[in-house]
Amino acid sequence: MTPTENQIERTPRPARAPAVDSDPPKSCGTTIVAQAIACADAGVTLISPFVGRIYDWHKQARKVDDIPLEEDPGVASVTRIYNYYKKHGYQTQVMGASFRKAGQIVALAGCDLLTIAPDLLDKLSQAEGEIPRRLSPEDAKKQNIARIDLDEKSFRWMHNEDAMATDKLAEGIRRFDADARKLEKLITSLAAAVPAK
Repeated sequence: MTPTENQIERTPRPARAPAVDSDPPKSCGTTIVAQAIACADAGVTLISPFVGRIYDWHKQARKVDDIPLEEDPGVASVTRIYNYYKKHGYQTQVMGASFRKAGQIVALAGCDLLTIAPDLLDKLSQAEGEIPRRLSPEDAKKQNIARIDLDEKSFRWMHNEDAMATDKLAEGIRRFDADARKLEKLITSLAAAVPAK
C-alpha cells in the first residue's frame, strides 16, 4: 500500500524522501519539536500538533485531573514549534489541533491556524472582550532560539528523550495501520458489491 500524506512515518528519513511522489508531503501530524523540525527541513507545508493529546498523555502520566494552563505541555509544544519556525524563517505553517479547553486556544492566539471544535468555538464566542494575540512572528524573531541541525542521530536522541513522543508516535502508527486495514476491507467489500459490466 502506498502511504498517504497522513501515513508518512514521522522520522527524518521519510520526511526527507517521501514515498508518495517527488513532491514533499503537504501536511504532517506532529507532537514534538524534533518531528516539527524534520518536517520543516523537508519542506512540509503544514504540521498539526495535537495540543489535547499531549495534554492528555501528561495528565495520565502525572495522575492528575488537570494541568494549569501556564504549565500545559501541549500549549508549550505548539508555542516552541511556532517560535522556532518564525525565528528561523520556515514557511511551514503550524495548525494547533485537538484542544481540550478554551484556554488552550486563547493561549495560542496568533498561531498560523487553529482547528477548533464547535463546542469550544461556542465557549469562545460567549467570552467577554477581545482575545489578545499571544504568538507573533515579530516576537519569535526577538527570541534567543538556536537553530538545530537535525540529522537522524540527533532526531532519534531528541525523540527518545520525550516519553510522550515515543508513546504517541508508536500509538499513532498502530492506529493508522489498523484504520488503513479497515479501509482496505471496506473498499474491497464495496468493489465486490458493484456488478461487473
